[in-house]
Amino acid sequence: MARRTSRRRYSPSASRDVASAMRRRKRGTLRSGKGGKGGRVKSRTQAIAIALSEARKKGKKVPRKRS
Repeated sequence: MARRTSRRRYSPSASRDVASAMRRRKRGTLRSGKGGKGGRVKSRTQAIAIALSEARKKGKKVPRKRS
């Protein structure tokens, strides 16, 4: 039984973007909304969503958002 090799869904640079966003959330500098004028992000899932959205805008390998 041959094992299928799985390809990366997210690029390593996208993972770094997520890590950076998590640090920004911890420091309290990660903000939501257009132009970062919204409130401070406290939730972990929201921080990840913001990071992936930013990575998509940069053109990194990130699967498209589930609708």
